[in-house]
Amino acid sequence: MNNGPECVMLAAGLSSRMGAWKMMLPWGDTTILDSAIENALGFCSRIILVTGHRAAELHVRYGEHQQITLAYNAGYLNGMFSSVVCGVMQTRGDHFFLALGDMPAVTPAVYAKLWAQRGEFCIVPEYNSYRGHPALLPAAMRRTILAAPGETTLKPLMQRFGRVSVPVDEQAIHEDIDTPAQYHECCQVCDLKNRVTKSHFLHPETPDHIF
Repeated sequence: MNNGPECVMLAAGLSSRMGAWKMMLPWGDTTILDSAIENALGFCSRIILVTGHRAAELHVRYGEHQQITLAYNAGYLNGMFSSVVCGVMQTRGDHFFLALGDMPAVTPAVYAKLWAQRGEFCIVPEYNSYRGHPALLPAAMRRTILAAPGETTLKPLMQRFGRVSVPVDEQAIHEDIDTPAQYHECCQVCDLKNRVTKSHFLHPETPDHIF
């Protein structure tokens, strides 16, 4: 395995607002999580996939993938930050991405643009004056995250550490799928894009969210 960019991807939640487990819902000819992983691997060399709810199914599905490290968060019911901590503990590079498994349309071009701006601050993409996902964090944030109390959320930690927004041309940085209505809308957008080019998500030309 090479030492290229690594990405912590969160996929541990209950999907309570969806009413069904969203990670394996269909997305084109694949699934929501498959697409999020494949897009991240279009730029990153390693995914640290944080699991929790229905973890056994994800471990079977991705357990043999050489570029995926599985990290089970036994305390996933304690909230998203517990999964952030679980994944960040597995990182080892000077910088690492933090992404959400329910954002299947963020292309590798977003990861590449953030990576080009890496430095001493947290980097987040911005579209239409609103920040989105994924985030690119420097190694120093690892210590900050691991030292934070369990009730912390990531956003204020990043604000205190120092956060820089990088403009991108993709609305997909805002499109996390939490409800049936969001899923339906995003599937329609995905279908329209796929009619333009089947490979739109995998081979691109190279309100404030959680991060």
